[in-house]
Amino acid sequence: MTLRTLLAPCLFASLLFVGGCSPSSDSADVVLINGKVVTVDDAYPEAEAVAIVNDTISAVGSTADIQALIGPDTEVIDLEGGLAIPGFIEGHAHFLQLGHTKTILWLADTQTWEEIVSRVEAAVSEAETGEWIVGRGWHQEKWTSVPEGAVNGIPTHRTLSAVSPDNPVYLRHASGHSVMVNASAMAIANISSETPNPPGGEIFKDLRGAPTGLMLETAERLVSGHLDAYLNARSPEQKHEDALNRIRLASEDALSNGITSFHDAGSTLEAINLLKEAADAGLLPIRVYAMLGGGTLTGNSPTGQGIQSDKLLEIADQFPIIDYGNGKLTVRSVKLVIDGALGSHGAWLLEPYDDDASTSGLNTTAMDELERAAIVARDHGLQVAVHAIGDRGNREVLDLFERVLGDAVADDHRWRIEHAQHLDPQDIGRFADMGVIAAMQGVHATSDGPWVPKRIGHDRAERGAYVWQSLWRSGVVLVNGTDAPVEDVNALASFYATVTRKLNDGTVFFESEKLTREQALRSYTLNGAYAAFQEDKSGSITPGKWADITILSKDIMTIPADEIMETEVVRTIVGGVTYYERPID
Repeated sequence: MTLRTLLAPCLFASLLFVGGCSPSSDSADVVLINGKVVTVDDAYPEAEAVAIVNDTISAVGSTADIQALIGPDTEVIDLEGGLAIPGFIEGHAHFLQLGHTKTILWLADTQTWEEIVSRVEAAVSEAETGEWIVGRGWHQEKWTSVPEGAVNGIPTHRTLSAVSPDNPVYLRHASGHSVMVNASAMAIANISSETPNPPGGEIFKDLRGAPTGLMLETAERLVSGHLDAYLNARSPEQKHEDALNRIRLASEDALSNGITSFHDAGSTLEAINLLKEAADAGLLPIRVYAMLGGGTLTGNSPTGQGIQSDKLLEIADQFPIIDYGNGKLTVRSVKLVIDGALGSHGAWLLEPYDDDASTSGLNTTAMDELERAAIVARDHGLQVAVHAIGDRGNREVLDLFERVLGDAVADDHRWRIEHAQHLDPQDIGRFADMGVIAAMQGVHATSDGPWVPKRIGHDRAERGAYVWQSLWRSGVVLVNGTDAPVEDVNALASFYATVTRKLNDGTVFFESEKLTREQALRSYTLNGAYAAFQEDKSGSITPGKWADITILSKDIMTIPADEIMETEVVRTIVGGVTYYERPID
């Protein structure tokens, strides 16, 4: 199939629903019939069939109504009783990083440190001397045992260095907020017991003051700059081919999970230009809503502090970019970061951690820099999205938004807090009062749930950890997602986590904060569109909107909750084109 030329919508009063339309030839390009359609449109919540003209939904109604629009060239998709919903909108993830994970050591399934060392050893055996070994996905809280010689539950680099004496190793934590490196990598970066901690980061050291190999938050950049230099030494052709491959791999993964739109939380200028190129060449099947950030705002500075607003001011006039490539790419947001992750004790808290009273987390970007960057974004009509996980981090961001927006705080800026995982109860209402969007990830609650109370205590966790329903009831727009590659880009898994909050051991993580299925679906569709200023084009199966539709094997709105994880994505349609179809066994 190919993308079709957009035709102007027209009125078709005889159809079931107000606002319906049909092509002037009275036939559709694509129809979906014989199923259940959950529209996420309050005007007509359910239907049986959908008609599509070009890349747009033209009609929604009964199977009998839509069959009347079938012509000799119409593609007919029989839902066979399956469920059609608006395409999932991934509300916060990392697009090129997701593609990159398909090309490196993926460690999310490891259960011990020894298993990680073994995988690195195997990679070294196939690598050339001096070649970097890169991996991601490990999480110490998911291991079955604490490694021998561990410091605060984290191993030292020694066993890793023993199997990789001539290859620098760089293994990112699942959260992306810390990294484990070996002796070779530390030697290249000149890291020793004398190296001071950078602002907003920590070189983790043992009791003797020797670096353990763990780099927290901004300290990662002491090593990542050298890894980047190594990768940049490749030929332009190699780098370009690798980047396009990342787009292909990320798109395939997202589409196979029913995702039709992807909020990319931190795109560099280089990535944006690559996405434009891919869209021009027809190589971007998924819609990307990109937030300026990443290396574009931090450069190769060891700390990333003190240069964000200057960098943003240099490039802000190039944006926004709206619906580039027939709606495939929009860039109108800026991604900033105030703190780290809870797992690495980097989330900025109002009170010290329960399991490490020596720290309350890290403010990873100086507040005056965040404020200057937010002002630049405001003055250029760009949305601001700030990563904040800890309760102090969230409060500081809300205070920042109030200062920068002033009397315009209640206007339709749609500024966002990314994650908003741990809140002080008195700050919940402020989200709604200021119109701040909470871009949260359902799967994080069940992934982190087993160890969250250890970090912040049961009482703090109960009052403020992943308080989705409390935010929803207060009128906050919640946006769902996975934060891939921190978690698998599996929309159904995150939907399931959102409506059950069930942990692997069968217990439920503070049940009162579950969302209903209707709320969860809206958080993954129409709310995501709203957060990208695209609710008039996307997020519901409504005539006149883009024909972005996901077909599922089971009705996730009515089946027993545990069957949600048995549900499969049957087909993913973007702009009327099927880009993924479940393989036939």
